[in-house]
Amino acid sequence: MSGEGAPTLQVDGSGLRVVVVASQWHDTVMNGLLDGARRALAQAGVDDITEVRVPGVFELPVAVARVASGAAAPDALVALGVVIRGGTPHFEYVCDAATSGLTQVAVHTTIPVGFGVLTCDDEQQALDRAGLDGSTEDKGHEAATAAVATAVTLSGWSRPR
Repeated sequence: MSGEGAPTLQVDGSGLRVVVVASQWHDTVMNGLLDGARRALAQAGVDDITEVRVPGVFELPVAVARVASGAAAPDALVALGVVIRGGTPHFEYVCDAATSGLTQVAVHTTIPVGFGVLTCDDEQQALDRAGLDGSTEDKGHEAATAAVATAVTLSGWSRPR
């Protein structure tokens, strides 16, 4: 399982502003990812949360970039989505674009972006990682926790302007 060796993070994110940007494809999986992110943020004491929905994973980078570059940029962002492999190269293009785009936003803005984009070979893999009843992993929770933990870690460092 890919979750082996994952750190146990307990963070105090009280006072942080977090924006969760989530795609709309695959309702069941996305509901699980969003619920996991919400649980993680509540456990971390984050109460200033905004949720933004975009059509698909390909749209995540532009939405995250816009939110990150706004006058009221958040302390952390969480990007959630799922891409399930099909019979065409579309899977690779979307996964690469989302990964590269979200990485660029994080590096250029220095705002942590929790990466909660599932890239799965089939629907069962997505369900297993969505944080649903019976899932073996909770990637929405992990992504939100990672974003908050990174924001807390970097809080003592000034952001370049």
